[in-house]
Amino acid sequence: MGADSALQMLAELLWNGLLITAPLLAVTLVVGLLISILQVVTQVQEASLTFIPKIIAAVVVLVVCGPWMLKRLVGYATGLIASIPQHF
Repeated sequence: MGADSALQMLAELLWNGLLITAPLLAVTLVVGLLISILQVVTQVQEASLTFIPKIIAAVVVLVVCGPWMLKRLVGYATGLIASIPQHF
């Protein structure tokens, strides 16, 4: 295995990791910001108020995007395992 193929596999790993986690991270970020703005406007300073909406949003995103995430992850793992004989 050469350095260029190892770097290519690492780049694919990082790109797939970014794509798989992006929907979940983006939605929880937006929900957290909206709840924080709501807390500032209403002057409610409860630290635990943001957890429940974020958890609900994360579960919804996992239910909606979970099959796509799993399909992409399995596709990457299958391709990586199939390419082992080419690299060694």
